[in-house]
Amino acid sequence: MSMTTRTKKPVRIEHSSGNVFADLDLPHPEQELLKARLTLHIYRIIKKRGLTQAEAGKILGVKQPHVSALMRNRSGNFSVECLTEFLTALGQDVKITVRPTRKVRGEVSVVVA
Repeated sequence: MSMTTRTKKPVRIEHSSGNVFADLDLPHPEQELLKARLTLHIYRIIKKRGLTQAEAGKILGVKQPHVSALMRNRSGNFSVECLTEFLTALGQDVKITVRPTRKVRGEVSVVVA
């Protein structure tokens, strides 16, 4: 019986900026991160309520395949405005706060209360 030894290849590690979309050098990374966070919140509400995709679609005013896309975190087809409308349809208040930053460029964040 012969045994082979695996050689381990070094793994390249890069530190994240905190935004995977920026790390992947995708266009509009802050907007994509915002959409991902809003989509996650929509997903959690639908799951917590035990809604089927068809039931969620009726509440959101979209067809089931669109809810399926949301549930798989495929928010690319939806605007930030559309996602906030989904949240309000699900009985959530959405508050947008704009304030000056001390940085060169501002940032976008989602705070869930």
